[in-house]
Amino acid sequence: MFVSHYQDVEEKEVTIEDVENTTIRWLISPKIGAKNFAMRYFVIKKGGKIPIHQHDWEHEIFIVKGEGYITDGRKTIKVVPGSFLYVPPNEPHAYENPDSETFEFLCLIPVKEENIPPEEKD
Repeated sequence: MFVSHYQDVEEKEVTIEDVENTTIRWLISPKIGAKNFAMRYFVIKKGGKIPIHQHDWEHEIFIVKGEGYITDGRKTIKVVPGSFLYVPPNEPHAYENPDSETFEFLCLIPVKEENIPPEEKD
């Protein structure tokens, strides 16, 4: 068993192209022994965004704090703490925080070679 607190995990700026004012904490990853799923904690600061993109893997997301908007490029949905969503593989998706001080959410993804950064591998 592994137990920790999210504030004890290094918060890193997301440096992917066109991402603005967003940080990530890799809470659970192969680095601590996870073989099937990774859990990430994102914070999008006011005015921040993760532009529309897609992956070959699914996402499970739970909104922890603040309000934001999720889009698939066709429709945009406001989400609040307690909202959760499932993003199927290869579905376009984007996140935006125009109003809240912070928009914070957990994002779970399957552990695959192509979606885990080297520093999070075992």
